[in-house]
Amino acid sequence: MSRKVLYTPQVLALAMGLARWPLGDDLPLLGDARSASCGSQLRVGLALDAHGAIARIGLSAQACAIGQAAAHVMADAAIGRTADDIARAETQIAAWLAGEGTMPDWPGLEALTPVLDYPGRHGAFMLGWRAALAAFAQEGGS
Repeated sequence: MSRKVLYTPQVLALAMGLARWPLGDDLPLLGDARSASCGSQLRVGLALDAHGAIARIGLSAQACAIGQAAAHVMADAAIGRTADDIARAETQIAAWLAGEGTMPDWPGLEALTPVLDYPGRHGAFMLGWRAALAAFAQEGGS
């Protein structure tokens, strides 16, 4: 089996771009996620609008480049999403990574398709969605 290159220039650029969403003290909802397979960790802070959708997001990562790049992709399309939207995406992405579904309709995922060949990185890939769900749970919104 021929494996795709995991850390492509596009993946590394996405990982570096995570700085666009600093985790500020003014984000009231915080959620954490950790990958059991590699130890990568991500904290997500959220502020919600009056309808319970994400109005602002911040991230703090201690993660591999895949975890950081996937968190960037999640954050880049998170504004306006509800807890149900994030939960649906998390389920669909987990199925896709497991080879049980097609690529979900989340902007930017196509840049990260090499991760399909690296099951040891799937946990890191899921951190953004899982930490966002943990943050929503602080509000009772999930």
